[in-house]
Amino acid sequence: MKITYYGHSCILVEEAGKRVIIDPFLTGNPTATIAAEDVKVDAVLLTHGHSDHFGDTITIAKQNDCPVVAVYELAEYCQSQGVQVQHMNIGGSHQFDGFKVKYTLAFHSSSLEVNGTTVYMGQPAGILLTMGDKTIYHAGDTALFGDMKIIGEMNDIDTAILPIGDVLTMGPEDAVIAAEWLRVEKVIPVHYNTFPFIEQDAKSFTELLESKGIKGVALEPGASTEI
Repeated sequence: MKITYYGHSCILVEEAGKRVIIDPFLTGNPTATIAAEDVKVDAVLLTHGHSDHFGDTITIAKQNDCPVVAVYELAEYCQSQGVQVQHMNIGGSHQFDGFKVKYTLAFHSSSLEVNGTTVYMGQPAGILLTMGDKTIYHAGDTALFGDMKIIGEMNDIDTAILPIGDVLTMGPEDAVIAAEWLRVEKVIPVHYNTFPFIEQDAKSFTELLESKGIKGVALEPGASTEI
């Protein structure tokens, strides 16, 4: 499985010819290293509706003629914009052609501005994505919460993708605890250094992880890692 980071919380995952993108905030993302028009994928997966995660979802789904996978209310909105969708919700899983998605809890909020009005977009979520024999956990935007222990107990997670920016999500210290509870050996930090108010020192974070026996992989936007 190959994982490419495109800044903020945007991740492209590839395995055996299948490609999915999670939270494709590219246009307006000062750290993005790819344009929405250049994205080639089989599906768009969303953790929640905030604009810094929803991003270029509609553009990418239309140009690839691929589905958007999201919790019910967010999927309904995407469908209203003329794209294919797979409605899902927390705790549910679905086997697609070449990959499996399961939605988990996340403690955050979810909305999108539509015609100048803030519209509720359903419950925020985390995503367990399995491709081949590897599973990653993209936590989305979330606080630290106790059920991460259960997620770790129930799933053999190869890599966790965790927000560390603080202010709007958990910060580095809580993310280290999350990694321990999830029982992972590798963590990719996201949702930091996009904007001044979520600046973090990725090196310090990886050092905290390593003190707990967990490998931290702080990717520069555009860089990839394999698991």
